[in-house]
Amino acid sequence: MPEFTIGVDIGTTGTKTVLVDVDAARIVAQSTGETTLHSDAPGHAEADPWQWLANTHAGIRAVLAESGISPDRVGAVATTGMVPAVVAVDRDGNPVRRAILQNDARATREIDTLKERIDDETVLAATGSAITQQSVAPTALWLRGNEPDCWQRTARLVGSYDWVLMALGAAPHVELNWAIESGLGMLDGGRFDPMFAAAGLSTDLVPQVLSPGQRAGELSPAAAEATGLLAGLPLIVGGADHVLSAYAAGVNRPGDCLVKLGGAGDILAASERPVVDARLYLDAHPVPGRWLPNGCMATSGSLIRWFQTLSGGHDLVALDDEAQTRSPAEVLCLPYFLGEKSPLHDPDLRGAFVGLDLSHTRADMYRSVLEAIAFGFRHHTEVFAHMGVSLERAMVTNGGSRSVLWKQILADVLGTPLIPVIGHPGASLGAAVIAAVGIGLLGDWDSTQAFQTLGDPVVPDARHVDRYAEAYAEWRTLGDVLTPVSHRMARKARS
Repeated sequence: MPEFTIGVDIGTTGTKTVLVDVDAARIVAQSTGETTLHSDAPGHAEADPWQWLANTHAGIRAVLAESGISPDRVGAVATTGMVPAVVAVDRDGNPVRRAILQNDARATREIDTLKERIDDETVLAATGSAITQQSVAPTALWLRGNEPDCWQRTARLVGSYDWVLMALGAAPHVELNWAIESGLGMLDGGRFDPMFAAAGLSTDLVPQVLSPGQRAGELSPAAAEATGLLAGLPLIVGGADHVLSAYAAGVNRPGDCLVKLGGAGDILAASERPVVDARLYLDAHPVPGRWLPNGCMATSGSLIRWFQTLSGGHDLVALDDEAQTRSPAEVLCLPYFLGEKSPLHDPDLRGAFVGLDLSHTRADMYRSVLEAIAFGFRHHTEVFAHMGVSLERAMVTNGGSRSVLWKQILADVLGTPLIPVIGHPGASLGAAVIAAVGIGLLGDWDSTQAFQTLGDPVVPDARHVDRYAEAYAEWRTLGDVLTPVSHRMARKARS
């Protein structure tokens, strides 16, 4: 009987693969391959699906080689990834162009068009999300209007992790939360026909909707040769990366909350009821009957990497050390360098640094970037409070959680202790656990707790809490003041 499963996470900046020993509840090997982000025009964010697949093949080969595990001891593979990335594929399942990522902000006119054709409240009630830059129908309209040759060859639209699983041998499908967050699927898993009608899209454009843990097919002979696994291996539906990252971190009961410091910034809270609000998103929790109201900022780690490159490519630890010596909130940054997703849903917002004088240094600007992302998370916690969602136990994961300074700033700005999840590989672990559930190696959806290692809480620094509360109010005002300027600049850039 197999003892191991594999989880693959198709992320914004990289593809992560983990091999999990299910019985021992531990990761025995992991591998990461870098992903190139393409932004050929303002607001555009794309990636090459073939690079995802090459990373997946290489990652699986790498974890098998590192562990020395025989392929016949691997029971299943599941995938996860950013959502709702849009992969337009032809009838053979091959991408007709690069994937359009979830933080892409090109379809502004199309968003306005759809809002004129269909009532926002109707969309929100059915799908849990309003029409925003994250919705897939506006992206489809943009493709149809701007790239007619690609559109003519497009047979289906699928998600990032759906396509990778399909390329490994699975049947055409989209995962439940891709369907929900795309605005094309309803909370009950059915198609939202009014959106297809408003956009003039065929309902055949989106294949069957499958839930986490369902079997979507088996590994093809070609994929077996490319990965080193055995042909016929079960391919299990995983889920959205932010959902599975929260699941693997233990955000499973009401009051649990996760701050996820990835390329984008996610904050998720567990709920026993579907909580619908136009400012946020709503996902189905992998555990049946539970829900995950959540928010996602367009930039987080991606903004830090941008500033790192812009300022000379210095090591992030060195930048942290420099910024540690600077005073809080001397410079304010608006982090809207790819527009903004939740809770503002405004693709025409733009980034800014305000308050600079000649005494300020790179360290002040870098610290302001960390603070800006923390302010964005605080904005979300205010919305959660307004919705009646309790946040009693907050955890923090992903690459940014290794930064002591960033975690401290987050705790100070949010005014609550943050519990780091140590060595958390993110959504890839959640996918591996779900693969085990899908083939019966694990019978309990709450089995993720056995894989967790929690660090000491990062406690708010009383010296900075009040200063950050004041700065947050200034930051919100600054955002309001600069919004019309951003809109004018965005319109000018498009023209």
